[in-house]
Amino acid sequence: METTRHFTATVYVVHDGAIALHHHDRLDMWLSPGGHVDRDELPRETARREVREETGLDVDLLEPETGVEVEAGRELAPAEHVMLFDIDVYPDGEVGHQHIDHVYFARAADRDIDPEGDDEADAEAWEWFTREDLRAADELTSEVVEIGLEAIEKVEERSE
Repeated sequence: METTRHFTATVYVVHDGAIALHHHDRLDMWLSPGGHVDRDELPRETARREVREETGLDVDLLEPETGVEVEAGRELAPAEHVMLFDIDVYPDGEVGHQHIDHVYFARAADRDIDPEGDDEADAEAWEWFTREDLRAADELTSEVVEIGLEAIEKVEERSE
């Protein structure tokens, strides 16, 4: 069987030592903003768009250092992580669909969540999780906890 793959972008939005997560009803899990990369869209553009649609927040994505300089092109600022997630796994263990997820960290100026899209989760579905909240919450996946803690740390480091 062939495995299909889609590119996605996820953003860990940080404000004042906490990250924004919402409970995704269909998936029954807590997630940060993110979604599929549209045709002809760069992953960083997807990251900004998804945050704006899902939260109404305009954010500053962290810009990791790049160093390649060439005449014919330019180096794109990389994601903090690129993850491969198995989305559809069949009983026999075969993987039918995967997401190649570009994970970004971002700084928000405030916590005023006001989703722009009609089909987005309401503002009440969002919660801000501190380091302590992340460590104590049994309902969070390991990647949300680990990457969320890293996002808080890196955003705070670069804010000093």
